[in-house]
Amino acid sequence: MTPRILIVDDEAPARARLATLLADIAAECPHELVGEAAQVQQALDSIATLAPDIVLLDVQMPGMTGIELAAHLAQAGQPGPAVIFVTAFDEYALKAFEVHALDYLLKPVRASRLADAIRRVSGLQQKQKLSEVASTLQSPRKNFSVQERGRLLLVPVAHVLYLKAEAKYVTLRTREREYLLEGSLSALEQEFAAQFIRVHRNALVAREAIIGVERGAQLVDADNETDKAQESWQVILHHIDDRLPISRRQWAGVKALVR
Repeated sequence: MTPRILIVDDEAPARARLATLLADIAAECPHELVGEAAQVQQALDSIATLAPDIVLLDVQMPGMTGIELAAHLAQAGQPGPAVIFVTAFDEYALKAFEVHALDYLLKPVRASRLADAIRRVSGLQQKQKLSEVASTLQSPRKNFSVQERGRLLLVPVAHVLYLKAEAKYVTLRTREREYLLEGSLSALEQEFAAQFIRVHRNALVAREAIIGVERGAQLVDADNETDKAQESWQVILHHIDDRLPISRRQWAGVKALVR
C-alpha cells in the first residue's frame, strides 16, 4: 500500500522543504502527502481525521517536544501512525531512537535518507513503546492527554489544580473546567511528585494552587483505621471555590507546605 504521510513542524520553511523532498522521491518511493500541521493540537486533529500511516515529526517544537507528542499518541489506545523524527539532536540521542526501532532524519534532510526512512517504517505501527523513548531522553510530560469526543486533547500540567480519583477515572480540574482522565492516581502521584501533593487517598492537589487550609465539618476519615469522627480540614485553592478534604494521614505534609 502507498503510505499516507503527514508533516508536523512549527517552521513553514522546514515543512516546505520536506514537501519538496517528498515530491522529488515520489517515483522511487511512492507515497501520498495528506497534510501538514504547524502546532501540536493541529497535529493531533490531523492525525485523527486524516489517518496518516507515517508522521514526519519535528523533535524541537514550542510548548511540547515531538518526543512527548509521540508518547501521547502511544498512550491513546488506538492504532496509530509510524513516526519518523526530524531532529537536530546529537548522536547520543539518535542512538536512543534506534534502540526502539524508530527512525530519524537529521536536519538538513537529504532526499535519499528520507526515502530510506519511509521504506523502513512503512510497516511499523505506534506500538513501538514511544513512551519509553520519552523516558530514555529524560523528557518529562508537560501535558496530560485526554480522550474527548473522538479527539485527543492536551491539557498543560501547569493548568491543573487537582486530580481526583472517581470510579475507574480520574477527574482533572483546571480553572475553567473538568476533564476525565484514564489512569491510576498512584501512578500520577509518582510521575508528578514535584508538582502535586496528596491530600487524601483519592486526591492530588497542585502545590502551587494551594493558598491555605480551613476547618470543615466533623467527618469520618476513611484513612483513619479507628474510623472515628474527627475535626476535618480542607484545602483552599486558587481561582476556584472547590474544597478538598485533608485526611489525617496527609495533614502533616499539607500543613508543612502551607507554612
